[in-house]
Amino acid sequence: MKRALITGITGQDGSYLAELLLGKGYEVFGLVRRSSSLNTARIDHLYQDPHEPQIRLHLLFGDLTDEAALARVVREVRPDEIYNLGAQSHVRVSFDVPEYTGDVAALGTVRLLEAVRESGLRPRIYQSSSSEMFGSSPPPQSESTPFRPRSPYAAAKLYAHWVVVNYRESYGLFAVNGILFNHESPRRGPTFVTRKITRAAARIKLGLQDKLFLGNLEARRDWGFAGDFVEAMWLMLQQAQPEDFVIATGQDHSVRELLDVAFGRLELDWRKHVEIDARYFRPTEVEALCGDATQARQRLGWAPRVGFEALVEMMVDADYAAECGQRNLVV
Repeated sequence: MKRALITGITGQDGSYLAELLLGKGYEVFGLVRRSSSLNTARIDHLYQDPHEPQIRLHLLFGDLTDEAALARVVREVRPDEIYNLGAQSHVRVSFDVPEYTGDVAALGTVRLLEAVRESGLRPRIYQSSSSEMFGSSPPPQSESTPFRPRSPYAAAKLYAHWVVVNYRESYGLFAVNGILFNHESPRRGPTFVTRKITRAAARIKLGLQDKLFLGNLEARRDWGFAGDFVEAMWLMLQQAQPEDFVIATGQDHSVRELLDVAFGRLELDWRKHVEIDARYFRPTEVEALCGDATQARQRLGWAPRVGFEALVEMMVDADYAAECGQRNLVV
């Protein structure tokens, strides 16, 4: 039975990845930060009572800012695969907390790599890079596109990306970067623009709110389904040689188009409810991201299954059902 260690297991990607690995027969260990409030909603359906025999999901306390804890977890778990998904991942917020963003996303990756190197173990390591690293480089963006980050988050991810390459080349670690373009789901946090829109559409339909405040409606992104993208993560660690890959759908859409699909699903006109708030604009905008995942298609055999409209409608339906469920309404 293979063992996998996931940082960020309570996040969107971590929950889908845990499902995937458990389905493949893995024993999964998730790193979680200690908090007085539980933050495990996305993986509660996977929970297994630790008192039961032969459980395969284990949650361990630790943090990417705690080098000693990371070293302890790596030694105790002795993983075959490590997936580093943990980060402060909200781009706009990274302008407000740049130091913390760098500490977790950039230096946290170094701490994890050092924990592995000093352990003497040889797990395969996946690092979650980001399309935000491309920044102002024009689309389509591939593995050979220059990086031009436009936010503290993107800069931190770029540091982590190159330090993974450095440890791979310096110490022979099987360590890879997945340069993931935007990937969403009903499990996306409510402050991210996709979920902010789909949740607002549901609440407006039910008369629970009237206005939605947004920033740049012309920004274009390559949006895919997180459940598809975690499969690419796993495939990258099953290859004979370590290699970095762009993971994307190859199609970009504007925030305005996302509004059309989301509000249209509930027969609403978003123009009657959306207002622009300058506070949601970034100090430096990234206008367009669209990935060229040819290399992933050819070498991994990976391709997205869920298209843009189906993804947005899935999220709207989930938010509408959730809002109805909270109020005992019939969907």
